Amino acid sequence: MDGHDGKSGATEHYTPAPAGKDSPNSTEVRPVHGVPEVTGINEDAAAVTTIEEVEASKKGWFAYFKTRDFYIVLLLGQVLALSVTSTNTFSSLLVAQNTSIPAFQTFFVYVLLNIIYTSFTLYRYGFKRYGRLLLKDGWKYVILSFLDVQGNYFTVLAYRYTTILSAQLINFFAIVTVVIVSFAFLHVRYHITQVAGILICIGGVGILIGSDHITGATSSDGISKGNQVKGDLFALLGAACYGGSNVVEEFLVSKRPLYEVVGQIGFWGMIWNGAQAGIFDKKQFQTATWNAKVGGYLTGYT
Repeated sequence: MDGHDGKSGATEHYTPAPAGKDSPNSTEVRPVHGVPEVTGINEDAAAVTTIEEVEASKKGWFAYFKTRDFYIVLLLGQVLALSVTSTNTFSSLLVAQNTSIPAFQTFFVYVLLNIIYTSFTLYRYGFKRYGRLLLKDGWKYVILSFLDVQGNYFTVLAYRYTTILSAQLINFFAIVTVVIVSFAFLHVRYHITQVAGILICIGGVGILIGSDHITGATSSDGISKGNQVKGDLFALLGAACYGGSNVVEEFLVSKRPLYEVVGQIGFWGMIWNGAQAGIFDKKQFQTATWNAKVGGYLTGYT
């Protein structure tokens, strides 16, 4: 005979006990308990983020700052910030040399990405599998590379009309775009303090653009108020494209190998960028300055 305890979830097996001295002709039923079953636990509640795990284990708001992962992320973030600042500086120096070719300027970046990562993808996949990749998932990478190319194009184009300070500050709008797109399509949820920071960022961008329009901050550099605002809007559009491409890239990297995604960005981005340079940079090629400095700045940017 089997019995089941509804409260504990354990199964009890009843077996007859041997006859005792006082009951020679009867048997006693004794329960033998099986392995208890654990019920009622929500498995999703056990899935917590790394930061939450650290805070729960070390009991502190700033426990994550004591971990190794934090300093690795901090170091990589500083390297990335230095790289972005360097490319922005080289873009500003090229404009100072009367060389503003925003599409062609980024072309060699995609060429290098294509040579390195597409070659490795071909090595891992082979030509047949790579061909199937282009036919099946190529459209996704076409969209991703288009957003990435436009982000680079409009950001570099902004330096023709605005200062490096305004352009760099407005580039932070990419973070706002990432948050909005992630919330809408990836269903990422953010803390109220993060939302407050985003609103402050949006307000700061609006104040910066308004200040450039009202005061004409770069009038001493020969840039009119109208061009200043135009440059700010180009930087804003470039940041929005950057944010969109970052979210799409993050989603694809979570599904596919990194070398495949970056290789496809280089492959399709080279095509997008080459076509765009032939259309929009044709006149700038004729009037641009070509010397050793320009060659060095282009190399540094790449």
